[in-house]
Amino acid sequence: MDDLTAFQRDVLYVIAGFDEESPPYDLAIKEELEKHYSGEINHGRLYPNLDDLAEMGLLEKGSVDDRTNWYRLTERGQREIDARRDWEDQYLTVEG
Repeated sequence: MDDLTAFQRDVLYVIAGFDEESPPYDLAIKEELEKHYSGEINHGRLYPNLDDLAEMGLLEKGSVDDRTNWYRLTERGQREIDARRDWEDQYLTVEG
């Protein structure tokens, strides 16, 4: 996951937060990201990153219709998130 941008990592985290049985549509992902980022996430930023993550094998992409896609983490995508969280935890865990 070290070769991903922070935005791409955020996209993965957002998708991981959805129910795996009901994978999120592209607009639901966009809405969740906009809650964190100040301002609108434009399509020119979101869709190329979703496509890149799918091409990397971190997301599965499916089509609902000609204009709507859904996305789900692959097993590899989940492993990458887990590994990243383990790495973060070693620096963020405070013993007291």
